[in-house]
Amino acid sequence: MDAFNSKKITLGFKQTNNASPEKVFPLLCPVREKDWLDGWNYKMIYSKSGVAEDGCVFTTPHHGENETVWIVTKYDPANFEIAFIRTTPGDSVVRISINLENSGTNATHAFIKYEYTSLSAEQTSYLENGLEKIFRLQCFGGKKRSIIF
Repeated sequence: MDAFNSKKITLGFKQTNNASPEKVFPLLCPVREKDWLDGWNYKMIYSKSGVAEDGCVFTTPHHGENETVWIVTKYDPANFEIAFIRTTPGDSVVRISINLENSGTNATHAFIKYEYTSLSAEQTSYLENGLEKIFRLQCFGGKKRSIIF
């Protein structure tokens, strides 16, 4: 592996969902994401229950040569918290945490944080020069909203 300077960037945002945390939380699962995310594709590697749980491992396709491997590192349905580590060899490691809070009648605030770490010079350049723009497009549809982290 060639020497390079890794970069770590943390970005996050608040999303509002028109359902209670009890209804939103089960959808934060590789199996249930197909119910609401067009084009979602995964392959379950390990889950004792067949759905998201602590230690669940699954993969998703990646635009490069390698699949992205996901591991559920925290699964706390009582407090509506879930966390993942996802890694794409030669590309990046991303730690994702999602915390849901009841925001009123039939609504939920989702606080979503992404911590990106580059695994290559190319990915370091992307984190420094392109990530925030793509993040804004994906999370806010390009609208000027505050990234909260």
